Amino acid sequence: MNTNRLTSFTDGVVAVIITIMVLELPVPKAPGLAALKPVTVLFVVYALSFIKVGIYWSHHHNMLQAARRVNGQVLLANLFYLFWLSLVPFVVRWVGEAGITRDTIIAFGVIMLLCFLSSVLLHSVLLAANDEDAAIIRAAGQRWKGVATLFAYLVAVPLAFLWPWLSVAIYVAVAMLWLVPDKHFEQLLD
Repeated sequence: MNTNRLTSFTDGVVAVIITIMVLELPVPKAPGLAALKPVTVLFVVYALSFIKVGIYWSHHHNMLQAARRVNGQVLLANLFYLFWLSLVPFVVRWVGEAGITRDTIIAFGVIMLLCFLSSVLLHSVLLAANDEDAAIIRAAGQRWKGVATLFAYLVAVPLAFLWPWLSVAIYVAVAMLWLVPDKHFEQLLD
């Protein structure tokens, strides 16, 4: 089967995830900017999570644009991927309500790590489902961003036991790393 239905389904789920996240932002009752102060942490976590979900969506889009076909394993791997992405609003709300704590930052990092690993799994099964002349095969290879991301999460999660704010800085750095688009996929699709 081709990738169109999987792309449409994933786009819809990601749109719902982002909508749920924004609905978690409470509207202040009082006028003026001072009323926003109590929701500052929640807004920052929302912004970081929005960027992360957007990056995962963009990467997913690139993978499926480069793939010619999907199979049952790809569909299951995509559901696994979407499961972890769907937990992002939960952890955003938790951080927003409890603040920057050891447990909330560990949970955020674990969810981000599992989103990343499920994306790697999805990429692997997409490679297996496609013929050697598909663009996704030509784009395959060890990318330094993936290795750096895995290393960063594996360091940041245990680091949150002692220094949650340092872990937050690492999570932000990973997001900034991925904001630079992967030109390799785009060049293959032109």
